[in-house]
Amino acid sequence: MNVVAPSAPPTQHIHAGSSLLPPSRRRSRWIAAATLGLISSTFSTIVSQLSAARIGRDAAVDWMTVAAIPARDWALSAEPSWSAILAGIAFHQWADFSWALVFFGVLGRWTADLRPLTILGLALPWAVFSSATEWFVLVPLFPFWQPLFTLQQPYWIGLLVHGSSAVMYPLFARLRWKRGHAPARDVRFTNAWITGAITVVAVLGIIALFGGHGYELPWIGRDKDADQTYIRHMTAHHAQGIGLAQIAAERAQDPHLRKLAMLMVASQAGENRIFENWWLSWFDTEMPDCSTEERAAMPGFLTVADMRQIKSASMDQFDSVFVELMSKHHRGAVKMADQMWHSSGDLRLRVMAHAIRHEQQGEIALMEHADGIAAVSAAFRNMLADNVN
Repeated sequence: MNVVAPSAPPTQHIHAGSSLLPPSRRRSRWIAAATLGLISSTFSTIVSQLSAARIGRDAAVDWMTVAAIPARDWALSAEPSWSAILAGIAFHQWADFSWALVFFGVLGRWTADLRPLTILGLALPWAVFSSATEWFVLVPLFPFWQPLFTLQQPYWIGLLVHGSSAVMYPLFARLRWKRGHAPARDVRFTNAWITGAITVVAVLGIIALFGGHGYELPWIGRDKDADQTYIRHMTAHHAQGIGLAQIAAERAQDPHLRKLAMLMVASQAGENRIFENWWLSWFDTEMPDCSTEERAAMPGFLTVADMRQIKSASMDQFDSVFVELMSKHHRGAVKMADQMWHSSGDLRLRVMAHAIRHEQQGEIALMEHADGIAAVSAAFRNMLADNVN
């Protein structure tokens, strides 16, 4: 009688990234996602902080605006406080951390075993989706119902921040494994990726260090006279806006309007500091003051009679007078920024101008108590259309 021995089970050729590999070699996808969230959000915070002034953003004001999402008016002041800045950074990191948990935890059935380049290919559209979801829905509507962030910052700023977080997502392919068990090619890829990230931070840090001491990257526009005129005029225009907002920060009867006036002071003062730094860096001279004739010709620049009206306004009339005059002033700044946005000026000035026109049109809507769907609609129009207000 011949006894046939049972045949050995066929050898399984398993891909190195497959979920069929022994679980003992792999970390929980939730733990890996949490670790990745800490890394990506921290990288995003550092990159945002170091690069903000290079595109005309005052990082402290932006963090304060982010802090106003959960903290609302408490976070707003004429000079961003450290508590508001830290609250804004913490909230941003919590949001980025949460998106990483969704991508690799909630959706981990489809994303946890992907190769690094595949993750990157999906992470960048994810940055578009997540930043749009925040800007259009989560912040201005449910659950925060806070229109200030969406009306104050154009969508592309959030997209850049989310994009800087998403570029770190390929590291998940290594974090998913316990030490010593990650596939060799993923180790090589992530080592190179980490080296690149550190290099980016180092380069941005050096540029920021020199920029903070008056040595920004050189001016690269096509019409120096036009760019110089814009900087001088917008600086003078902002200076008057700051003075007007300072009055409202002390006299406005509506507490929210007082806080909004403080935000106007902070944002325009921050922008003026950037203008002054760019001028010294690019043109190596003191910025000439605007003449009386130049000021009179600026769109929205208030007259002596206008300033006398706001200073003498009675308590019960002050808020309405301020909203009327500041709206007029903002509309003028929007026209000036529109001209720069469509010019052949230095790209940094043009990008900053686009943000200024969005911000100032948004503040007009905020003074008119826009919220909900109306605020989202106004913000969308402000970002795309010319001279909406």
